[in-house]
Amino acid sequence: MYKILLFLGFLFTLVNGNSQDKKIDIITEDIPNRIAFYAVNVNEQDLDVMFTLSGTNFRQSKASPRFIRVPATSKVHMKTIVLIRGKKPSYTYKLKVNDSLSKRALKKESEQIKINPPKPITVYVPNKCDQCDSLLIPLTGSKYLFNLIKLDEQPKIQEQLQVAFGKETPIDSLNSPIVNLAGKLYTNLITYDLLMEQINKKQ
Repeated sequence: MYKILLFLGFLFTLVNGNSQDKKIDIITEDIPNRIAFYAVNVNEQDLDVMFTLSGTNFRQSKASPRFIRVPATSKVHMKTIVLIRGKKPSYTYKLKVNDSLSKRALKKESEQIKINPPKPITVYVPNKCDQCDSLLIPLTGSKYLFNLIKLDEQPKIQEQLQVAFGKETPIDSLNSPIVNLAGKLYTNLITYDLLMEQINKKQ
């Protein structure tokens, strides 16, 4: 089970002026008699991260902390501590995050994660959607989170969309996905490339 650490004497330190907006989350996994710490990079840019942990009622490696490469949109194991039986661990940690990547940074196995897109995406699937796969298959395999609503399972939402489209465009007649992109509806974004092109357009 993963938990996002909120306040345990949390310290967050950034190095390199260009990385001020580069957020790294630390989550934990409970293991019998241990706690594993992971760095989660929700940015679309690789980062080097140094994780330093201090506290009581646990044991950890005495090796000096070093930068570990955390690829874009990924989760990487940083450290595991061994708990002292019958004692509740108390700890604080520091992070150093660098977007000037070093060849000396340790490269570990990473797990890809999903992140929020630049604009929220909701895809409405009409009852007969012959052109949905060309969008949904690559979108499902992408790094982005999105909402999927099948209109045959949500008749009230279909009614609301019908009001938005008007009588001249019956929803039941559509064979392409309806995309809600940051509050705007589109019926022409039938491929992933077209969706990304629209998302990346400057307003």
